[in-house]
Amino acid sequence: MIPLLTIEGPTASGKTNLALKLAQALGAQIISADSRQVYRYLDIGTAKPSKAELQVVPHHLIDILEPDESYNVGRFCSEAGRISEDLHQAGILSIICGGTGLYVSGLLRGIFPALEIPGGIRSGLWERLANEGLSVLYEELRQRDPGFAAQVSNKDKQRILRGLEVYQATGTPITEHWRRQTHEQRFQTFRLLLDPPRELLYDRINQRIGAMLEAGWLEELRGLLKRGFDPACPGLNSLGYKELLPHVTVGKSLDECAGLAAQHTRNYAKRQCTWYRKHKFDLTLTSSECNISSVAGIIQARLQ
Repeated sequence: MIPLLTIEGPTASGKTNLALKLAQALGAQIISADSRQVYRYLDIGTAKPSKAELQVVPHHLIDILEPDESYNVGRFCSEAGRISEDLHQAGILSIICGGTGLYVSGLLRGIFPALEIPGGIRSGLWERLANEGLSVLYEELRQRDPGFAAQVSNKDKQRILRGLEVYQATGTPITEHWRRQTHEQRFQTFRLLLDPPRELLYDRINQRIGAMLEAGWLEELRGLLKRGFDPACPGLNSLGYKELLPHVTVGKSLDECAGLAAQHTRNYAKRQCTWYRKHKFDLTLTSSECNISSVAGIIQARLQ
């Protein structure tokens, strides 16, 4: 089996900092499990590792797509699996680092085969989206597949539609498909969770929003629009960017937009924490400021 370290946790918990330190201590490389850091030009608003950090430790699955391209769990599992196998062949440990829980779970347990969704189901859902709104469809998803609904944002159009179309096509929730699937165990995994106190986490999120704005987040967003990317494209539909768009496009109050970005990010972090409570971890830390040598020793002993 391929040894694998995962570093998981809510947004702003310090995953990047811890992953860099452990990668240096373990001679490892990092595979990003962040569904938004795959996009080029979205640097500040996705808290992407800096150029200096990317030079310290090799990273994978960052800056691989244009903002108007789509990415999904199936593609992540295929690419992350291939990279981890290649690194293992070279004697290098892979660290999966990111807060997109669906990606990490899909990689570790496998994903069920692609389903044929009749065109009528898909077009019917899009018509309902236009007529009834996303909130109605999300509420239906909560009724049909509460486990999957708890893992996605009520603003995540792509995943809400996916959950409903799978249910309508098969009569079975996505979470039940996952439960039924069988797969060969590919990885010997050590799962590490960063779980800071909630008040501290929320304070860090608030501070991060301000720091991103000071670092030029609005200029980054304006640059994306000048490149011709549609505000509705997958990249610009990312958390934070979509809240700031009204300020850039129609002059809505920056304080109001930034406040919404912070609020929605805190809400997202809360959903992430709920997700992690349903999973088992080999080690849980409350801070990335820890004894790296000690933590690295624990990991090495388990993965040998």
